[in-house]
Amino acid sequence: MEQIEVCRAARVAASGRQALDVAMGRGRHALPLARAGFDTFGIDISIDAVRDAIAAARRDGLRLHAWCADLTRYPLPRARFDVVVVARYLQRDLFPSLRASAAVGGVVLYETFTTAQRAHGVGPTSPDHLLEPGELRLQFGVAGWDVLFYEEPREPEAVARLVARRSG
Repeated sequence: MEQIEVCRAARVAASGRQALDVAMGRGRHALPLARAGFDTFGIDISIDAVRDAIAAARRDGLRLHAWCADLTRYPLPRARFDVVVVARYLQRDLFPSLRASAAVGGVVLYETFTTAQRAHGVGPTSPDHLLEPGELRLQFGVAGWDVLFYEEPREPEAVARLVARRSG
C-alpha cells in the first residue's frame, strides 16, 4: 500500500484516534500514521524490525507504541482501533481477529499479493502467502462490515486492495 494512500486515509480520521499497523516491519505505514496524528500501535514478529521502527519514530519526534509478538499465539486487542493497516502480509486465521480489533466505525486498509503474482516471477509463490481471487473481499463482506473499496489489479503487481468499515 502506498504511503500516500495511507496518509490520505489517516488525515480523514486522526486526532485522538488509534491506528494499528499489523506486521509493521520497520514502520513503513506506522510512521506516516503517527505523523498524521494517530496514537499509533505497531506489531511485528521481528524484534529487529520493531527496534528499527521505534528508533525511526524517535528520530522523527514521533510516538509509536510497538511490540514484538507472534500473532498465532497472542490475540489483537478487541474493538480498539479506528484504523487497521495490513500491507504485504497474509495470515488467514488472523482475519477474525483483524475484524474484531477495529472499533465500530473503524476502517481496515488491506493490501497483499494474489495468486496472479506468480506470473510476474517475483514475490511470494507459496499458496500460504497469496490470496485467491476475491478472497479478501469475502473476508470483509460479512455482517457488520461495509466494503468501501476493492480492487485486484494485475499490474505492476498482482494484489488485492480493500478498504472496509466496521458498521457494528
